[in-house]
Amino acid sequence: MKYAALFDLDGVLADSHHAFLSTIAGFATFHLGRRVTVADLPPHASITPRDGVLAALGATGPLNEEGWDAATATATLTARVFPYVMPVLTELRAAGWATGIVTARTQRRVPWLLGPEVRALIDVIVCSDDAPLKPDPGGVLLALDRLGVSADRAVFVGDMRSDVLAGQAAGAVTVGAGWGFTPPEQLTDAGADLVLNDPGQLTPTLLQWADTGMPTGNRKRS
Repeated sequence: MKYAALFDLDGVLADSHHAFLSTIAGFATFHLGRRVTVADLPPHASITPRDGVLAALGATGPLNEEGWDAATATATLTARVFPYVMPVLTELRAAGWATGIVTARTQRRVPWLLGPEVRALIDVIVCSDDAPLKPDPGGVLLALDRLGVSADRAVFVGDMRSDVLAGQAAGAVTVGAGWGFTPPEQLTDAGADLVLNDPGQLTPTLLQWADTGMPTGNRKRS
């Protein structure tokens, strides 16, 4: 009996909140030709699509991906993987769980956040160049297909409303990461089956579900 734990990347596995804001500010500085700092960004910039944030700053037109990559590569040097990640992934794999990531980042950019020691504990990584962006469930479904795990034996851990909606639409149990970009109450309002503020509770919660039966909660079945 195989189970799968899928994770969003930014804000869930990687403490990249400030790095994400720095990426936007750095790119806007490059694009606009004037200094833009994190303090200059509009409210809720960390949970707003990048095009919307850049437009609010006056950066319009096609996005220069090379410029974005340069800003991202520099900013992510300040990001760190959360301390819980290695122990949780190690324990889940020891218990026979498959692990995966579904992220809006591209395959090129994931290694800028995750070192090889973390990637070695991940069985599949689905990025924006592999499947549609969340809340479309395509990325979650692709990850499960590659893992050979059915949605009713899968958990998707995310910190955005789009994560919750994608997991629900795929038929997986959804766990809100209350330590991420979005306040816990907003993840509850989005319909997450469970919201955790302490990532240390992930492993015991998931292993208990595997023993007692996965909750059905707010899941939408196709």
